[in-house]
Amino acid sequence: MQDIKEIIRQKALDIGFDVVGFAPASLDARHGESLKQYVDEGRHGTMGWMETRQFERSSPDQLWDQAKSVIVLGTNYGPAQNPELKPKDTATISCYALNRDYHDLVKKRLKELGRWMAAEFSCELKVFVDTAPVMEKPLAQLAGLGWQGKHTNVVSREFGSWLFLGEVFTTLDLEPDAPEIDHCGACTACLDACPTNALEPYKIDAKKCISYLTIEHDGDIDPDLAANMDNRIYGCDACLAACPWVKFTKPHSEPAFDVRPEFVDAKLDDLAKLDDANFRTHFSKNPIKRIKIDRFLRNIRIAQNNSG
Repeated sequence: MQDIKEIIRQKALDIGFDVVGFAPASLDARHGESLKQYVDEGRHGTMGWMETRQFERSSPDQLWDQAKSVIVLGTNYGPAQNPELKPKDTATISCYALNRDYHDLVKKRLKELGRWMAAEFSCELKVFVDTAPVMEKPLAQLAGLGWQGKHTNVVSREFGSWLFLGEVFTTLDLEPDAPEIDHCGACTACLDACPTNALEPYKIDAKKCISYLTIEHDGDIDPDLAANMDNRIYGCDACLAACPWVKFTKPHSEPAFDVRPEFVDAKLDDLAKLDDANFRTHFSKNPIKRIKIDRFLRNIRIAQNNSG
């Protein structure tokens, strides 16, 4: 009889996921302790949800005590070319945000897998994609998808850091896959590439990170940090693109992640003219819309100033 794990793995691949792994529904206490230190030191900035739901985030079985296993699923969003800064008068947008919001696609596939599992194995389950207190990077490492690199993101030998993650918590008691080991070695490429020095080995200060500043931070941005944002208006790929493992990756094959034509050479001056209604239309079904017009125009002004 075919192993249940392999049946689930093949079904997930058939649905459209690129990599599938299995982890236990518990994390070592050191992960919760690391999170507490991160919050206590204030490195989470204004992301208050990391503070208020620390206990649930510390381990899957603290979020749902019936969970026995976690299926971790990865979706490749690797760009056709390694991301670089656009010309000075053009907006640089993180490659994950150049088309549809990935949450919609990944959640739809997770639900499809979940419905099939419930019918096939009469199990209970819950699905998550980046919107619940799930410590998904340690889970991805336990499931063998990759390891948490020095830039604190997951690195895969096959997909680099270009993976969207999703999880299925289930009452099925499944044997975990072999965890991935750390392959960073002595490399510091990601640390050296960070424009705002937000990184130490395996640690990040979100308050200095361009992704945090352009997406999560409200209000003014420290002028010294803003001066190093160049023309990035949403997110930053610098540390991910600098990782040597990207040379082994392959571009995604998902049409929903293809770059929208209007984002290819989006001029800062044109984007600066958008009012709220046009902003919502221009970024319909795109993650940029969630930062709203005021934060967006703040980012545009900084990019214009940096571009002269």
